[in-house]
Order: sequence, then structure tokens, then C-alpha cells
Amino acid sequence: QVQLVESGGGLVQAGGSLRLSCAASGRPFINYAMAWFRQAPGKEREFVAGASRRGWTTYYADSVKGRFTISRDNAKSTVYLQMDSLKPEDTAVYYCAGTSSYSDLSIISQYDYWGQGTQVTVSS
Repeated sequence: QVQLVESGGGLVQAGGSLRLSCAASGRPFINYAMAWFRQAPGKEREFVAGASRRGWTTYYADSVKGRFTISRDNAKSTVYLQMDSLKPEDTAVYYCAGTSSYSDLSIISQYDYWGQGTQVTVSS
């Protein structure tokens, strides 16, 4: 019913930028709040950023606030994560997630749909 496919990951130098995209299939996209999570080697998967159904409400982890921006284009069924001023500690597999029912965008258990992830590596 819902498939999420991430793209845009890669290798970037510290201080650089990347833009991740998550394309969703299954309709209507507007029904889903969307988020980005990440998981570094040996660490738990953690919340990065989330956007409400129309993108009017956004929420960020403290570690990325001011550097990352989440946005969505519902006409294209796509959510983006613009990552600026990247740091080596941002290195992780980044996952796109969606939920049709939630009370808090940052709670991982509320997400029903997950992409396969895209690797982001930030070199020193």
C-alpha cells in the first residue's frame, strides 16, 4: 500500500551539504506525517526530523536543529531532508518513515512505513 524509497545519500566532506529525497507510492500522500530517522553503527535508530501532513509543522532533534530542514511536496509525494553544515557525527544510514496516525512526530513506534535507508558518510 505504501512504499518509501530514499535517495541522495553519499560521501561528503565535513561542512558540506546533501539533500535526501524520499519518494512515496500509495495514495493519498497527504494522509501521512513523514519523518527522517538515522542509525549509526552500534547505535539505536534515532529521530532526526518530522513534518506534519501539509508540512506546516516541523520538529527537529536538537542535534540537527539549525542545520537540517525537512520539507515535503505533496503533489510529488516526496519528502526532503536538506542537510547543511554536515559533521562527521551525522554519518549514518538515513531512513524515511511515514505514519497515518500519530500524536508526536518524534516517537519511533508511531511509524508504520519505512524505507530501506540511504547511507550518508561525512568525512573529516
